[in-house]
Formats: sequence, structure tokens, C-alpha cells
Amino acid sequence: MFIQNCWYVAAWDKEVPRDGLFARTVVNMPLVFGRDAAGKVFALQDRCCHRAAPLSKGRKEGEHIRCMYHGLLFDKSGQCIAVPAQERVPAALKVRSFPVVETHRWIWVWMGAPELADTALIPSTPWLDHPAWRALDGYVHYDTNYLLIADNLLDFSHLPYLHPTTLGGSPDYAAVLPHVERKERGIHLTKWVKNTEAPLYAAEYGGFKPGAKVDRWMFYEFLIPGVLLMDSGMTAAGHGDKDGFREKSLAFRGCQALTPETDNSTHYFFAHPHNFLIDRPDVTQSIHNGILTAFDEDREMITAQDRNLRLDPDFKMAVLSVDAAVGQFRRLVDRYIISETKPAN
Repeated sequence: MFIQNCWYVAAWDKEVPRDGLFARTVVNMPLVFGRDAAGKVFALQDRCCHRAAPLSKGRKEGEHIRCMYHGLLFDKSGQCIAVPAQERVPAALKVRSFPVVETHRWIWVWMGAPELADTALIPSTPWLDHPAWRALDGYVHYDTNYLLIADNLLDFSHLPYLHPTTLGGSPDYAAVLPHVERKERGIHLTKWVKNTEAPLYAAEYGGFKPGAKVDRWMFYEFLIPGVLLMDSGMTAAGHGDKDGFREKSLAFRGCQALTPETDNSTHYFFAHPHNFLIDRPDVTQSIHNGILTAFDEDREMITAQDRNLRLDPDFKMAVLSVDAAVGQFRRLVDRYIISETKPAN
């Protein structure tokens, strides 16, 4: 089961064309996206109410969608407005529509009760299109449940071992536990590691020589349903104080979103904005390539983990001290699902 009353990232802005249609499944619901005359995105269930044909295989006619199985025409609210060879169109002939918001290059969709769709609950990601930051957009598809990926993002002690040449750094980085705080809609983690080795992916851009020591920080929120917003970076060792550590540092603002496609597949949207050397596209591309390499390493490991778990569904994972955030987030997800599914008094 999935949380319904929340905002999910459904697409990058460039994925939904002005004159065409775009299909994507979110929490087991097939959706079709389009844009109206003003360019505003709308979303409908991608299933014609007549014979369940995908509307995404239809034809966009202005702000309308024509089902190309039997020709029914739907407006952007999902209401059928024309049926070939039938003058009267019953009001009940319609498909479900979904609240949609496009902001900072992400398209968000609300999968629950429309009257509860509060735009104030959309996490802010201004770094995705802010002129002082640079990043390339990314997407990875997983054939696993999204919670296994969430586990990975809530425990960065794996970085030196799974990503030694990209995001990693030295093993002492893994030995420092983050401070974990549970919030109403997520988990907040704070981690400072002083006098540690600079990770290879960033050392060259900060002018750090091989083996140079840095003070490294990682502050991030992991929010319902699966959105990671990270403030991370490093500065020369000895300069990492809370008041001035950013003055001569490399800083990043990671934006990542896990959107369940089905029970066993996940959409993973990500970008890793940086605020240094922003006039050099080669630097942005190199950072992006390093992230892609690391995420491929994650996917290979998580997919292998998933295969093992499917072979033995009764397997109980051992719990370590580094798993505090993992356990808290899973309990938070369970709490939201129970609150949505329990009978009203």
C-alpha cells in the first residue's frame, strides 16, 4: 500500500510536451499528462471509461484528448464531451482527474482526495532552476519497491564502501553517526565529519590535493512520501565552523524524489545542483556523470538485495545503530497509511 494524500513527483517539466501527451504510472495508477492552451499541465487517469483503452494512445485536440479506440472526446477535467454517433453524453461518462502543480522544473501530482490537495505541502526545490546554481536533471528506473531505495538514502554509512571512487571518502566518514530528528512529515539528519579525506568527485574542484583533509557536512530532510533535500559540502580542514564554514567551500543542494510506479518498481528523479564554477558546463556534466555512476552502483546493489528478499519473504533484517533514520521513516510511512485506511468513527 502507498500513501495517497501527498504530492508525488511525476515528471520533469520537459517530459510533458505542449502539443502531445505523456504517460506515467504513479502508485499503481496509470496517468496521462497534457498541457492546456496556456501551457498549464493537467493529469487524467490513463484509462478510457468506455473500454479501458489508454488515453495516452489517443490524440490531443487542443485542450481535449480523443480516445483512438472508439473516438470518445474528453476535456482537461476528464469529462466526456462528445461520443461519435450519439447526441446525448451522460454526465457519468468521465475519467478521474488529479491535482497537478509544476514548480521548479518538477511536475507534482496529488494522488489522494482532491479537496485535501494543499500546495503548501509541496517541498521547495528552488535550486533546480535558480541562476546561482547549476545541475543536470536525472532519472533512473528501478525494478524494486521504493522503500528499499529510501533505506539506502537514509543511511549514508554505505558511501565509502559502495562508492569509493565517487561519493565515498574515507571509512572514518561512515563511523560518524548522524543526529536524527523525527518531524511531522519526515526525518531530519545532521552530520559533521571533521578532518576527513576529501571524496574524489569533489577534491579536484576544490583544489584539494590527493589525501587532503576537509571538514565535511551533510544536512538533509527525507520527507513523505520519499523526497530528499540535501545541503552538503566541504571546506578545508579546520575551517568547518557553523558560522563561517561556507565561505571557501564546495556546496551542493541535492534534490531527489522517489515515486512508486507499482508495488515492485520505482521512478527516481534527481539533480545535484552546485554553486561553484557555474560558468563551466564541463564541471556540471562531470558532477552529473559521477552521480550517475554512484546511482548505478546503488541500483545494482539494491536490485540484488531485492532478489534475495523475494526468495525469502520471511527474512528479518538485523538492526544496527546506523539504521535509526531508516526505522523511523518506515514507521512514519506506516502511520500515514494507517491514518488513511482506518474506518471513520
